[in-house]
Amino acid sequence: MRELINCFKDDNPLIQKRLREVSVEEGLKIATELFQILNERKDGIGLAANQVGIDAQVAVLNVREPIILINPKIIAKTNEIPYYEGCLSFPKKGCHTKRYETIEVTTAQEESSLIFSGIDTNESSDDKALRTLEAVCVQHEIDHLNGMRILDRVVDTTIRAEKKIGRNNLVTIKRGDAVKVLKYKKAEKLFKEGWVLK
Repeated sequence: MRELINCFKDDNPLIQKRLREVSVEEGLKIATELFQILNERKDGIGLAANQVGIDAQVAVLNVREPIILINPKIIAKTNEIPYYEGCLSFPKKGCHTKRYETIEVTTAQEESSLIFSGIDTNESSDDKALRTLEAVCVQHEIDHLNGMRILDRVVDTTIRAEKKIGRNNLVTIKRGDAVKVLKYKKAEKLFKEGWVLK
C-alpha cells in the first residue's frame, strides 16, 4: 500500500500540479486505495491522490459519511468564511484560510451535482459544525487535485493595534502656521484651542 508523503521531509512533485482526469472505473479503484490508507492511518478526514503520489483527479473524505470525488469541479459557492485547517501533507502546520460555507460540486460518477453546506438549519450546532467541516474538506481536497496547498491560501489574521501616545511622548502640534513640539500631556490641553496633531 502507498504511503502519505510528508512534504516537510520528502519531495512530492505532484503536490503543486493539476492532476489528470480519469475514468470513473479507474477513479473508483484509486478511491478504494485512498480509503484504505485513511482508515489505516486514523489521523485524517480526507485524502487526495497526489498526497500519496498518484497523478489522478481523485479524492476521498469521511466527515459525516464516506464521499468519493472523481474529476470534481466546484460550480457554485456562497458565503466566504474564515477557517482554520490542517493538512496531512504538512503535519502540525495548521493555518487560517478563507473558504465557502456552501458549495455545489459536480463529479464524474454522479448524475447530479452535490451540495455541501454548513448553513444554519434547525439541527444542532454540532451538526452545523460537521456540515461546515465537510464543505471545507471538499474544497481542501479539490484544491489538492488542482495543485493548490493550504499554504497557498494562508490568510494573515494578525491584529495590529493603533500605537498609543504616552503622556510623556513628544508630539508635534500645529494651528494655522504655528507649530509646537511638546509632551503629549501638555499638548492635550491645547486641543480645545484648535491645535491638532501634525
